[in-house]
Amino acid sequence: MKHAICALLGATMLAMPALAQDTDLLIGSTSASSSHYGYFVAVGQLINENAEGLSASVVETGATMDNIRRMARGQVDLGLVTTNTVQHAVSGTNAFDGNPQDLRLLWVYTNAPQNVVVREDAGVDSLEGLEGVRFNPGIKGSSTEATTEAVFETLGLTADFVRGSTTDIVGAIKDNRVAGYVKSGAGQKLDGSTMDIATSVDITVLGLTNEQVQTLRDEMPDISVVDIPEGAAEGIPDYSTWSFGVGVAAPASMDEETAYKIVSAIMTDESAQTNAMASLKGVDLAQMTLDYGTIPLHPGAARWFEEQGLDIPAKLQPGG
Repeated sequence: MKHAICALLGATMLAMPALAQDTDLLIGSTSASSSHYGYFVAVGQLINENAEGLSASVVETGATMDNIRRMARGQVDLGLVTTNTVQHAVSGTNAFDGNPQDLRLLWVYTNAPQNVVVREDAGVDSLEGLEGVRFNPGIKGSSTEATTEAVFETLGLTADFVRGSTTDIVGAIKDNRVAGYVKSGAGQKLDGSTMDIATSVDITVLGLTNEQVQTLRDEMPDISVVDIPEGAAEGIPDYSTWSFGVGVAAPASMDEETAYKIVSAIMTDESAQTNAMASLKGVDLAQMTLDYGTIPLHPGAARWFEEQGLDIPAKLQPGG
């Protein structure tokens, strides 16, 4: 009897369909002290709740460079990247010279316009006018600093660069020891440190000329050029400047259906991402991706964009 029962149970188990197993995903983020880490916690929750068959966990990492290296080693499945650094990685330039990475873009969620802010009484009304002027290209060791130097070299611009921390430079601008600096904006607004300066002295923002805009678009594919409307701060007219975005990339080896489910979960969300990062309120993530992306979209991501009837620029085409 015992043998008959065992045989019956065995036959029953063989007849039952195997239970589907979720695909486990590890998401490389950044330091847990960063506001971006909270954003990725929200991303993981969205995937878990809305992407059938996927189970995501967030890993604290050293941000872009660390994430790219971890993806190359198969230690994370997708992760935070800045659009300029991931373009270097895919093209095998800069820190990835001779070692191109096979990555694809999923989406971009925020941008960092690089604002050239100067004291109004410095008498500088163009980027060319910074020649010989004491000027900070960005906080020492930052992406802003490195990108500003590359932009100036590409455009043939010069200045008397002064290095320092945010606190040092803000104080120096207020005291008129430095004429100005380059500082990432808070979306399309000037950031808090710039507004702090503006409480003490009148400021202006130097924009790119049409010719400079075209030169950067032609010669620096790792960055974007954006138009900032009037009102970045009180009294500041519209201007154009360079920018890079922050987004999410994955290895090209990620299967198309997985990428599609992830991007669909993110793009259809109406509140979780905004709750995690208030600056995303009112942001069109799809348009942000099309405007700031610098590497081809993953085919799964591209499928979502095409289903929405959105035109994918040539540089973001999966076969691009």
